[in-house]
Amino acid sequence: MKPARTLAAALAEGTVVLDGGLSNQLKAQGCDLSDELWSARLLVDSPEQIEAAHAAYVRAGAQVLITSSYQATYEGFAQRGVGRDEASALLARSVELARDAAEVDPREVWVAASVGPYGAMLADGSEYRGRYGLSVAELERFHRPRIETLAAAGPDVLALETVPDADEAQALLRAAEGCGVPVWLSYSIAGERTRAGQPLAEAFALAAGNASVIAVGVNCCEPGDADRAVEIAAEVTGKPVVVYPNSGEEWDAVARGWRGDPAFDPSRVRSWQAAGARLVGGCCRVGPAEITELAGFTGR
Repeated sequence: MKPARTLAAALAEGTVVLDGGLSNQLKAQGCDLSDELWSARLLVDSPEQIEAAHAAYVRAGAQVLITSSYQATYEGFAQRGVGRDEASALLARSVELARDAAEVDPREVWVAASVGPYGAMLADGSEYRGRYGLSVAELERFHRPRIETLAAAGPDVLALETVPDADEAQALLRAAEGCGVPVWLSYSIAGERTRAGQPLAEAFALAAGNASVIAVGVNCCEPGDADRAVEIAAEVTGKPVVVYPNSGEEWDAVARGWRGDPAFDPSRVRSWQAAGARLVGGCCRVGPAEITELAGFTGR
């Protein structure tokens, strides 16, 4: 059942807690994600595992569940022999699974349909680089069909997330125009620049005057980089800020594994809130335990 309030209305009243990394929770449940479709493969093989992972975050205190559609694209499914009609059904299923998982808690829980970058479909780490050699118009044509399908499935918001490049952000915002669902725009960054190298102030400015964008910010980044990014996003756009960094470990696209030490500190959420963050959570390698702790620091 959908919440009585819109997510935008909830953000106007205070902080809302996001979930953590879906893939790490699925691995904790014993799922094998060694596939180019990543967690999207489980939409076909083991949808009950996805619902269980979402439910784990609801029990941990998450108020927004991000769907398993980050790496789910028509092109990616086609490479596995999945036809267009079945792919559409799988994209819709990602929203349904999150909505069903929300029922484990009587509180309001919103569903954010994940729209990952073009590079996620390539499964070669290029979502951490951007600059694919495609025009804004070509990227818009790539993103529009699945945005329309996800929007038709009835999420509360579209999460245009882990965007490495301001050009792709422009394409995503264009593709989402008229879909009837609000969006948040979240960049993957390094320091005070997008992964493609554009200054964050310029990248965030793309959403400043867009009424359909209910939050702007960063995800899938170093926790330390998030601090200044939250400030810039609030200063440039005047909108609520969304922030959900990684654990602090680094993804090795060649070895397809994480290296380094975790640096995610849930208490950091207090400074994010002070700077304008209203949607707060974690991304890769941040699990239910960290979300519970983070929720405690927000006062939720």
